[in-house]
Amino acid sequence: MARAHATRAPHSSGRPQPHITVVGGGFAGLTAAITAAEAGASVTLYESHHTLGGRARTADEEYRTNEGPHALYNGGPHWTWLKQRGLIGDLAPIPPIEGTRLRLHHRGVLRRTPPLAMLRLLRRAPEQAPIDVDFATWAGAQVGEEGARAAAHYSAVALFHHDPGSLSARFVHTRLRRAAKFPPEAHYPVGGWGSVIDRMAAMAWNLGVRVETLARVDDITEFTDRGPVVVATSLDAARRLLQDDTLRWESGRTALVDVALRTRRGDLFALSDLDATGWVERFTAQDRTLAPAGEQLIQAQIPIGPEESKADGVARAEHLLDLGFRDWRERVTWRRAAVANGRTGALDRPGTTWRDRPAVNRGDGVYLAGDQVAAPGLLSEVSFNSAIEAVTLALTAESGLSGMSGLSGMSDGKGAAGRPGDGKPAPWIDLKSA
Repeated sequence: MARAHATRAPHSSGRPQPHITVVGGGFAGLTAAITAAEAGASVTLYESHHTLGGRARTADEEYRTNEGPHALYNGGPHWTWLKQRGLIGDLAPIPPIEGTRLRLHHRGVLRRTPPLAMLRLLRRAPEQAPIDVDFATWAGAQVGEEGARAAAHYSAVALFHHDPGSLSARFVHTRLRRAAKFPPEAHYPVGGWGSVIDRMAAMAWNLGVRVETLARVDDITEFTDRGPVVVATSLDAARRLLQDDTLRWESGRTALVDVALRTRRGDLFALSDLDATGWVERFTAQDRTLAPAGEQLIQAQIPIGPEESKADGVARAEHLLDLGFRDWRERVTWRRAAVANGRTGALDRPGTTWRDRPAVNRGDGVYLAGDQVAAPGLLSEVSFNSAIEAVTLALTAESGLSGMSGLSGMSDGKGAAGRPGDGKPAPWIDLKSA
């Protein structure tokens, strides 16, 4: 297993050590804590749960299910940052045979290849898709209504929304191309996301970050008197904590159905529903540590509309399982179902981009980080980018801390020289993922 590397930036002689408070111990909070500590700040992190990780937790049980994303995309700056610090660890490769077991549900049957119209659409560059037009309208004009609908539904694997066609064309098309890229950008840390969180927590500890779990924060006044505060919670929690009703942005609503089955040769690796929105994946195809020997762990992700119930999502998941996993009902050894409501990242409507989301800099030494704030990227990349930006702005505002060039840790060697209050990302953040 890769070892996390912890190093502190040098301090200036005679300069007082700034203090950063981080509220929230998920991926964004740990990124912010590590970044601040590496730059020489004293850091205290508060987490209301008894363990760290937020939606990146992996159940420490017989079936190692994830509460949040299952894959790490290697197309964003977070990949380099994590890799340089030894935080990714071992990756579970997808065996070549499993790559042939992806099926697409289209026109009521399972197919091996996507519709030609969808392939034609994938050749369009993201910059060709307009921001102020919905994806269904733009893509329909490019390749026809059926191809546009199939592409929109496939993109739901990275959007978790029941109607991707209604979202901004630029927003959806960028994510569609990344989700369909070959070779795939998605990679799977052995043991689930929890293994990455464990390494991040260990690195934070080694850097001297003080971590307080089971520590619910209801008022940040006492913390702002000591120095900058990074609020790295869900947007709903941040709205209540900061008493700021403007902290709102649309997210998805998804039924999650986890099932463990006795192994049977020939089970699919993944099934994408192009007739509706839905994705089923057998995660033990690449990582056998997620379930006991002789069993397979499968998750169905079914975006559901505001008028649909959890039962509706479960019924659609079971229909896809019927299509792709023969006799699965007789092989079930364990199952559970839940609904993730507003917990699947930001969604941009036509006419909006990530720049229109709640700003990172909230003023008065308070900064926001998470997957629904004003930072570019896909899924967890938004949490990462906003966390780095929050710390950059906070420490820049603290009279220019020595060692600021160590903030980004990116391979291009650029410093994190974000300007406080301008709302712009630090220059090393990849805006092409916007």
